[in-house]
Amino acid sequence: MTPNELKKALSTGLLSFPLTDFDQQLRFDPKGYQGRLEWLMPYGATVLFAAGGTGEFFSLEPGEYAQVIRTAAETCKGRTPIVGGAGGGTTLAIKYAQEAERNGAQGVLLLPHYLTEATQDGLVQHVEAVCKSVKIGVIVYNRGATKLTAESLLKLAERCPNLIGFKDGTGDIERMVSIRQKLGDRFAMIGGMPTHEVYAHAYKALGVPTYSSAIFNFIPRTAMEFYNAYWAGDTATTGRLIDEFFLPYLAIRNKGEGYAVSIVKAGATIVGHSAGPVRPPLSDLKPQEVEELAALIRKLGPQ
Repeated sequence: MTPNELKKALSTGLLSFPLTDFDQQLRFDPKGYQGRLEWLMPYGATVLFAAGGTGEFFSLEPGEYAQVIRTAAETCKGRTPIVGGAGGGTTLAIKYAQEAERNGAQGVLLLPHYLTEATQDGLVQHVEAVCKSVKIGVIVYNRGATKLTAESLLKLAERCPNLIGFKDGTGDIERMVSIRQKLGDRFAMIGGMPTHEVYAHAYKALGVPTYSSAIFNFIPRTAMEFYNAYWAGDTATTGRLIDEFFLPYLAIRNKGEGYAVSIVKAGATIVGHSAGPVRPPLSDLKPQEVEELAALIRKLGPQ
């Protein structure tokens, strides 16, 4: 898949980040992960991001990372494109990006670098170095310490033909308007706020039509129902689902730091597709919180 072909796939449907399966000793479980991908693919996400944020990229050591990407690429080959997460400092991010390419990924999602703040010049150098280290398409994730301006993205667009996507997780409307006005359709524009469904209509008005869904990991039928209604302008359906599911879901998610991942793993366990526990420093939901989530899921019906 060429970078431009990946850009088209990113712009035409629902995206998602599969959970990474761990056993009870917190070791990567490739068979469980393969089964997860086989379960999710028929629901119709157009691109899957392996070892992304919801996939606990930050907890994977390099050998595991390669195994995760290889398992995803081999399982989904010819059916669903795989984009591999990459992050950390520039040298390490390059190694992850090259490992993703080597193991069959069609693209790289460049996650925020670690800890330290950086100037725009430094961020441009960082993204450019990663893009030039691979031939596959790269999507940059604006979040945390990585907050690129429209001017920086213009420089990168000129220097890096394989930088084909921009994903936003900041919710900064002024910045998004500036980027959309200056960059036009140069990048596939992707919504990446946690539980982005509640932001979807607002981002669509900003010119960001597609988004990644975490709930696709445990209620894929509902995730697709919401996306299809959103795309068709069916605000009655999206409004009902926001009231009946998403707002109560957010109330549970907001009870703990890092629960944006933990609640998704809890949901997968509830529906019979457990990915095991989260790895520290994340922590699993408390039993009462799991019960609250299970009650919400039951109301949605079979997935």
